[in-house]
Amino acid sequence: MEKPEVTVVIPVYNGEKYINETLESVLAQEYRSFEIIVVDDGSTDGSAEVVTSYKSVRYLHQRNQGVAVARNVGISSALGNFIAFLDQDDLWEPSKLRIQIDYLQRNPHVSYVLARQRIFLQPGVERPSWLREEHLRESQAGYLPGTLVARKTLFGTIGPFNPEFGTASDVEWFFRAKDLGVSMAMLPHVLLLHRIHNTNQSFQVDALHREYLRIARQTMLRQMRKDEK
Repeated sequence: MEKPEVTVVIPVYNGEKYINETLESVLAQEYRSFEIIVVDDGSTDGSAEVVTSYKSVRYLHQRNQGVAVARNVGISSALGNFIAFLDQDDLWEPSKLRIQIDYLQRNPHVSYVLARQRIFLQPGVERPSWLREEHLRESQAGYLPGTLVARKTLFGTIGPFNPEFGTASDVEWFFRAKDLGVSMAMLPHVLLLHRIHNTNQSFQVDALHREYLRIARQTMLRQMRKDEK
């Protein structure tokens, strides 16, 4: 296989229930120059067996260290010029990589792109109180790794995901990118299907709120230092 243009990084932790469907959504992409790296963050279920049954997938295993470390391992192992991410329980539309890579290639000044997402409830799961009805009816701006495609060189500028944030390392990364004035674009297409189920990290509301407060403080400190210069 020629060097892939895109590396798709998928962290997995006890994700055997959904990882097969997730991988199939990547393999169904219209854009074909990609590799898939699955980083197993110390799963104790059958995730490894499901992933390694796909001969085209690069499977990496680490002791349990959290999703930020898993994503960083995937980035450091990537062969592609672009990095895309997908969580173990979410799905891509078939046009996802084609649309976003085309945009980045036509706009070399843009460092990363996001897209819109459609949220859906796993059958049998009740809508959590923090999720509004309209969020299930209408697409949302996808400020999350599952919509992100970035130039690999960008991680040398912004840095990797910060493992000090257990549930909001992606949010903290986006804020660092914003503070550095990195050029980005939010595309109008719905390219991610974001699954809500009983074990989503988003159910850890208290932990998320604590980390959001830390991120806000760090952002304010960076701005103050910038203003002092």
